[in-house]
Amino acid sequence: MPKKDDKKSGKKDSQLILRLDKDERDAFIRLCKELDSSAAREIRLFIRRFLKDRDGG
Repeated sequence: MPKKDDKKSGKKDSQLILRLDKDERDAFIRLCKELDSSAAREIRLFIRRFLKDRDGG
């Protein structure tokens, strides 16, 4: 069976660890939930937009 392309399979294989102020983190997570999203999803979206806007990536 051929191996699926990692990007197409949606499989994540890296982590980015951040240190945040607890109050900011909690507010961010709360707002994401209110928007029916997740913190991880919103951060990934931010990174993709950031790269596209600045690098054409």
